[in-house]
Amino acid sequence: MKKTTFKRALALTAWMAAIILILVACDDKLDVKQVYSFDLATMPVQKRITEGETVEIRCQIVREGNYSETTFKIRYFQPDGNGELRLDDGTVFLPNDLYPLDRTTFRLYYTSQSTDQQVIDVYIEDSFGQMVQKTFSWQNAKGDDEPEEE
Repeated sequence: MKKTTFKRALALTAWMAAIILILVACDDKLDVKQVYSFDLATMPVQKRITEGETVEIRCQIVREGNYSETTFKIRYFQPDGNGELRLDDGTVFLPNDLYPLDRTTFRLYYTSQSTDQQVIDVYIEDSFGQMVQKTFSWQNAKGDDEPEEE
């Protein structure tokens, strides 16, 4: 009879320990994921441009998940050539300045201001410090219709 009582006490102790562990492990706080990776998707962009010509770049921020408090900002840098980049609402960007984006689908317009090859790097940054970079480049299209000199 002592063995049976001991076994019951041991089983009861094991069950009590398991219940205590379960209660301690439970947390009433909801775990909300806030940081999701994202990318900048664009439609294909022409590869040749002439001075004064404007190219449209259709953009969409594609997110892995959606946290409503996430905000996005945009900036650009032009390592080659000279031109102007603006947002579809008319905002003209200055190189390396951050501008808020109030939507995830937007259009950029690049206007060439030189006859050289042109390259721009567009950076999208979220409110958690994650950044995505896309590079766009254009060759000068001037002279395509002119005959080559011998």
